[in-house]
Amino acid sequence: MSKTNIPLTSSEIASIWTAYLNDSMAIQFLSYFLSIVEDPKVRLIIEMGHSISANHLSFLTDLFKQEEIPVPTGFSSSDVNLNAPRLYTDSFLLTYLNHMSKAGMLGYSGFLAMSARKDVRQYFKKALQQTSDLFDESSEVLLEKGLFIRSPYIDYPKQKDFVDSKGYLRGLNPFSNKRPLNSVELSHLNFNVQNNLIGAKLCLSFAQTSPRKEVQKLMLQGKDISEKHVKIFSSTLLDNNTQSPVSADVAITNSTAEVFSDKLIIFHMGLLTASGTGNYATAAAASQRSDLILNYERLSFEIAQYAKDIVYFMIKNEWFEQPPGTLDKVKLARQKKQN
Repeated sequence: MSKTNIPLTSSEIASIWTAYLNDSMAIQFLSYFLSIVEDPKVRLIIEMGHSISANHLSFLTDLFKQEEIPVPTGFSSSDVNLNAPRLYTDSFLLTYLNHMSKAGMLGYSGFLAMSARKDVRQYFKKALQQTSDLFDESSEVLLEKGLFIRSPYIDYPKQKDFVDSKGYLRGLNPFSNKRPLNSVELSHLNFNVQNNLIGAKLCLSFAQTSPRKEVQKLMLQGKDISEKHVKIFSSTLLDNNTQSPVSADVAITNSTAEVFSDKLIIFHMGLLTASGTGNYATAAAASQRSDLILNYERLSFEIAQYAKDIVYFMIKNEWFEQPPGTLDKVKLARQKKQN
């Protein structure tokens, strides 16, 4: 990696720092997945994801050293027990990778959009393509195995149309008929049901295997929130005479042996809550019916409260790694004056 005279911007530092933490987390999960997977086709997908994360960590480590920025602590092999019994089915492993690759594509596209320096842009462009390939390959295997959960089908429109009444936006009045959901609203409801189904399973698996009561309580709280949100979104779909998405053989085993460190578990849930908040904000902005917008806003607040609990727990246990930041110039000035 050749040295450049152009310093990294705050956005670029934030992006590579976040990417490093995420990949150092991902590689621990993928290493465990490789130790338990049985299906050869699922193994190939996991190996692909593991190779991507390993290459990312290597590049980012070199970049931090080149720029003389401390390499984040992140996570290591000490955060995972590769000898633990099987906790997840192969179906879950495949679904999880497909789900996380979706989140990765959103993340990398944002990092790319915030980067200016050529080497950083090239890195995130390549990372986005690799993650897109991982999503594509995992989707193919899910489809082949009949595990891919498709969005609801609707009739093709016969003609173009325009909204001709403000009633199109209404939805809060329980005594008036709500208009049918449009395809944009359906897609976001379906997407958020799927995300919460995965989140609930993960929370349950973490609660099941963590030895600490505090962590178990926090994970079960997350499971309850996810299941509540699934019911709300599914009810909205059913009120529209649309079947909510149903997961196939996506399950966890009865193992209670500790697999991941509590630090890794809590960080992962923080990542998922941040992703969920972003998904809800996008869905609210894309929806036109007022009841949908209100639902996304109030449920986002519930996620934000849960995210705060996660951050407080991480700070309490000294697990919260502080992102690079600016200096307090007022404090510097006062210290200089005192000297």
